Amino acid sequence: MKKLKSSLFYMTTIGTFSMLIYWIIQHGKIMETDRHINHTHSRQSQWQEFVDTVLHNIQHPLATLLAQIVVIILTARLFGWLCKKIGQPTVIGEIIAGIALGPSFLGIYFPEFSSALFPVESLSNLQFLSQIGLIFFMFIIGMELDLKVLQNKAQDAVVISHASIIFPFALGVALAYLLYTSFAPIGIDFTSFALFIGISMSITAFPVLARIVQERNLQKTKLGTIVITCAAADDITAWCLLAAVIAIVKAGNFVSSLYIILLAVGYVLVMIKLVRPFLKRIGEMYASRENLSKPIVAIFFLTLILSAYLTEIIGIHALFGAFMAGAIMPDNSKFRNTFTEKVEDVSLVLLLPLFFVYTGLRTQIGLLNEPYHWQITALIIAVAVVGKFVGSTAAAKFVGQNWKDSLTIGALMNTRGLMELVVLNIGYDLGVLTPEIFAMMVIMALLTTFMTGPALDLIEKIFKPKDSTVPAAVSRVGKYNILIAFGHPERSKNLLRLAHGLSKKLDRSTSITAVHLTPTNDLHHYNAAQYEADSFEPILAECENIAQRISTIFKASNNMESDIVELANDGLYDLLLIGVGQSIFDGSALGKIFGFTTRIINPEKIIYRVMGKENPLESSIFSDSTQQILFRSRITVGVFIDKDFKQADRILIPIYTPSDLKMIKYAQKFIHNSGSQIVIIDSKKLVSKSTETLELIRAIEQVAPNHISRHEQLDISHELLQQQDLIIMSTESWKELFDNRNLWLSHMPSALLIKHRD
Repeated sequence: MKKLKSSLFYMTTIGTFSMLIYWIIQHGKIMETDRHINHTHSRQSQWQEFVDTVLHNIQHPLATLLAQIVVIILTARLFGWLCKKIGQPTVIGEIIAGIALGPSFLGIYFPEFSSALFPVESLSNLQFLSQIGLIFFMFIIGMELDLKVLQNKAQDAVVISHASIIFPFALGVALAYLLYTSFAPIGIDFTSFALFIGISMSITAFPVLARIVQERNLQKTKLGTIVITCAAADDITAWCLLAAVIAIVKAGNFVSSLYIILLAVGYVLVMIKLVRPFLKRIGEMYASRENLSKPIVAIFFLTLILSAYLTEIIGIHALFGAFMAGAIMPDNSKFRNTFTEKVEDVSLVLLLPLFFVYTGLRTQIGLLNEPYHWQITALIIAVAVVGKFVGSTAAAKFVGQNWKDSLTIGALMNTRGLMELVVLNIGYDLGVLTPEIFAMMVIMALLTTFMTGPALDLIEKIFKPKDSTVPAAVSRVGKYNILIAFGHPERSKNLLRLAHGLSKKLDRSTSITAVHLTPTNDLHHYNAAQYEADSFEPILAECENIAQRISTIFKASNNMESDIVELANDGLYDLLLIGVGQSIFDGSALGKIFGFTTRIINPEKIIYRVMGKENPLESSIFSDSTQQILFRSRITVGVFIDKDFKQADRILIPIYTPSDLKMIKYAQKFIHNSGSQIVIIDSKKLVSKSTETLELIRAIEQVAPNHISRHEQLDISHELLQQQDLIIMSTESWKELFDNRNLWLSHMPSALLIKHRD
């Protein structure tokens, strides 16, 4: 009755007011007389008007900018993904994406598309947004600095850091002496040119370095602490030097620049002595996410914007002000985590790729069209590597580091990444760098960042094998070792219950290791310890509840699937348990369309075919990450579909393929450790054809009578499924059932799908 009443009211209201609108419009047309309104357009002219309107809208500055952003983000994600797959930082892929969209590739091979997508008049909008993105990024970089670490470990770090600055700076000035006549812009004095070349040689990319340290599990080592501290000291020193260099370049000479430098010093003192204590007080009062209201967030954003504005007005660039604002933020890790989350995604995912492409539009590699130009490029790269790598290595060795650690510090400090591009763009904007030198320097930034990973691998190979991440409890022979890999912390508890059900009575004859990997870009060195503690808190609490001992492994990862496979294959593990990954393409019509296209042009699938290794799990029943782990693991993998799993008292094992016969071994483990009741459904009578399986079932019945039953005529009904806690079957059978869309799949309990390796 209530629905009928609402429907009548809805139809009456809509109908009445629609008629009123129609009546007003009809009477309003009477007023059109003597206004010479032409209503006699032909169908062709109407279509042409529509086409002209669409074309005009496409060329509107806002539409152009939005199209640019879409293309830029997609291209940056693609190249970032490719670099991630070869073990390189995603920032390298994003830089390459910027160059690919610029005149060096798109402008040469697709000039019409390039000019349509990036018309000259639109570049000012792109530059403006990219500068906003850089301001937010530099703010985050400032927040990543841990000033307490600098205070506690400053002595060795300052020696190494300043040596890694002064040595390449001096070599850069010497290089400028050779390049000034041929490559310096007209009207730029030698001092400005030399200082900018020097500072370009001296930069270290602190964010890239910090993430490489995390990926290689160095953050908890003495070496990791030293190199992070060195990079932090390097960052602060280099940006202060850059501010001084910018002041000198803008002022024209050193004496005139003293006024700018004095203002800059006064600004820094105000920020440290007045603003920082005020922000610290606010941070202590509003540290939690609930307390961090919009007015409080506005205070911090105003601090950032005013700081950037003041440094721009003073003459030392807005980016220094953004960096300084981040450095003086409250050092409360919870506050920094919360506030960083508000800034980071928009900055790094949306705005920062615009900066890469804007840099790429300026990078004209085609200008390096003579062998002499490439010789100069090689010289620049050599000076950069020798200056930074040798300077850092020598200083580290001098303060007492061994050769391996010294070389590692040198390789890491030679990483330049995005920070180098920031400096180069400032130099280009100031007119200190010509397009040729700019292109050469961009190539140098790419190569010095690209070589960091291979250099570290080579150093590890020369001095000693990579330290094993396998816990001591696993390394003992004769044990049954289970590795649990989980993503969401809350889902780890049921994976632990499953592993516990397989092993709890074995006690010292078994081990369980839990590994949690987190994307490198989501982790900052200042919050790594807290993030690790939070990630393992649910599973450790469950360990206490069920009296289970486990070992834990925490790692920042640039390629989580590969790292999980490497841990499983290199360790002495017998079983890898993972949760089923969820595909982003499932659950909607549009998602199915995208999912279909990705299955056709899936890069992983293409790689498998090129290598002659067809992926046996091409169906969409598993996510790409799950398929990779199943395909590449050399040990048995169990994929767990969790439906609020509590215990394994009643287990169903349907036998559909010969692979399912191997599941009886896991039934034996559950019976021994958990006293489970096992029901085997063998409708195809495969068990009776396998002597080995029959003997195993008889052996189980002798040890644990009335715990296992086999049925050849019994159907899998909803009632039977509701009585079970767990289904165990092979991944091959699961694929067949999924493809056939068996009706009982939607009613099943938790499932363990096993890819067995002998």
